[in-house]
Amino acid sequence: MTELKNTERELYLFRLRLIFLGIFVLACFSALVTRFVWLQIVKHDDYVLLADENRIDVVPVVPNRGLILDRNGVILARNYSAYTLEITASKINQDMDVLIDELADLVDIQPKHRKRFRKLLEDSKSFESVPIRTRLTDEEVARFTAQRFRFPGVDIQARLFRQYPQGDVASHVIGYIGRISTKDAEIIDDMEDSANYNGTDYIGKEGLEKSYEKILHGSTGFEEVEVSAGGRAVRTLSRTPPTSGKNLILSVDIELQKVIEEAFGDRRGALVAIEPATGDVLAFVSKPTYDPNLFVEGIDQQSWNELNTSEDKPLLNRPLTGAYPPGSTYKPFMALAALELGKRTATQAIADPGFFAFGNHIFKDDKPGGHGMVDMYRSIVQSCDTYYYMLANDMGVDAMHDFMKPFGFGQKTGIDLEHERTGLLPSTAWKRTAFKKPAQQRWIPGDTISLGIGQGQNTFTPLQMAHAIATLANNGVVMKPHLVKMTEDPQTRARTLTVPKESFRIPLKQENIDFIKNAMVGVVKEGTSARVFANAEYVSGGKTGTAQVISIKKNEKYDAKRMAVRHLDHSLYTAFAPADQPKIALAIIVENGGFGSEAAAPIVRKALDYYLLGKRPEVKENKELPAPVPKAQSDMTLYRSDAEVKNPPEPAPGPKPGGETTGNKD
Repeated sequence: MTELKNTERELYLFRLRLIFLGIFVLACFSALVTRFVWLQIVKHDDYVLLADENRIDVVPVVPNRGLILDRNGVILARNYSAYTLEITASKINQDMDVLIDELADLVDIQPKHRKRFRKLLEDSKSFESVPIRTRLTDEEVARFTAQRFRFPGVDIQARLFRQYPQGDVASHVIGYIGRISTKDAEIIDDMEDSANYNGTDYIGKEGLEKSYEKILHGSTGFEEVEVSAGGRAVRTLSRTPPTSGKNLILSVDIELQKVIEEAFGDRRGALVAIEPATGDVLAFVSKPTYDPNLFVEGIDQQSWNELNTSEDKPLLNRPLTGAYPPGSTYKPFMALAALELGKRTATQAIADPGFFAFGNHIFKDDKPGGHGMVDMYRSIVQSCDTYYYMLANDMGVDAMHDFMKPFGFGQKTGIDLEHERTGLLPSTAWKRTAFKKPAQQRWIPGDTISLGIGQGQNTFTPLQMAHAIATLANNGVVMKPHLVKMTEDPQTRARTLTVPKESFRIPLKQENIDFIKNAMVGVVKEGTSARVFANAEYVSGGKTGTAQVISIKKNEKYDAKRMAVRHLDHSLYTAFAPADQPKIALAIIVENGGFGSEAAAPIVRKALDYYLLGKRPEVKENKELPAPVPKAQSDMTLYRSDAEVKNPPEPAPGPKPGGETTGNKD
């Protein structure tokens, strides 16, 4: 029996299938269109950005660091370009020592390079490249480039390096830069302009390099570079150039600095010279010095040990952080205070028997038998201790403190270097806060007397002493001392002064200032420094001083020949010249140099001869100092830290009955 097909039913089913298939195709096409709209329209900007990020690398362009120049345009810090062999630890798939051994076959890698690399690797992040060798020769670059394929994760980079062409001259002023450590990176991350340090490997560590870091650094630029799938640069799409850091034009005369440093020879000490009318620091000497070039790429361990363990403390910035008793250089300011406060007149005289008795305590003058009748002029010219013992006792510690404070004694000057010490200008208020026990907080009248000759608890930095004598030379007009005279835009050459005007004026009577200046001229013409300045072609004012390092026991005499070298007195001198219109004022201390006229004044003579007359001293061999004493003999404090000022050792309870105090030996 033949089965009849239902054509209409089959046609219906076919059409139904076709409709479902059409709906399915339409749904799929709609989904594709929807997805296309989502990707190409809705998310267009996001995916374009992602595509560009895969195709384009943003590379930071580090700016040129600003130059540092002296007042006459001599370059003190500059940049130069060189090639560096660098290793990125995260890209290395073999033992690091084996890799370095293989690299050593192509490039000269010494043990010191390996040690420095290990230290830098510890301080860096794993994805950062760390130099194993710097300043490659052209031959070394060519040898490595030919074998580059063997060393994934090792590259040659063109870098800018910092150089200090003057070597160890003025190193405590200029400071140095160094690679950014982990600690530095944490500080940078907290800065508002942290992005400005993208790609930067170096930062100022000390001196002006540190205190003017943001000005010297400049602004980082960037390049948009198209890269291939393998990460190789294809072309530069756009470039925002970096802005070079500003140049620093210092107030320092580097030739004057050299003359002074050479005059010091192997002796330790400090000298600060200031132009009174402007506050320009003309010389800022701390001896001994160090070579800042050692620190740029990371100092080797041997050099660091030599600097850090040296008994002479070459890393110590003595003018800024060394605190010393001013000795007799304090006497002109004491005399000025007496005139201004009405405690003495210029003509009022005392009979000096060679000592001052306070209770049962004897304060000795250096001259046995005394100076006879002494008025204020002679007290300065002959440096009579007894005169100032009596004056200090009459004046009192608080009157001295209040008068000396505006001159900057025991105060931070605000100079443009970090870590400036305060020193100590004692007062009854200071003692109440410095000590915990009530018995220690009480000011003992006998403590006041030694302050009059610049001893006792007076401790000031050489910078403060220079600032004070510059203020006196400038008739009481206070100018903030500064090392950077102006900043300079490297593009426009526009310059901006750092200290454009005076800070304030100390209300002093001009006749009193003139009297003190005249007495200091007398020191040079007929007093304690007359021999040193004989036949000088200019008139200067000065004051010698000595400062005790250790106390002399009762009934003992100061005998330099029998004392250990580092127990000898410090030698000080303050000066200004020319006397009528001072162009330079300075303060110097030569540690363990003895009398101020023997060690300090001759160096000042050489400095003034060069600065005022252009005369350079004859080159002579440095006078050798006696051999250093063993540690057991030299264990004394040359300077006090701020911590010691805030938490000083327990003081002696004033002059003991029948005790003696030896005066200054100028």
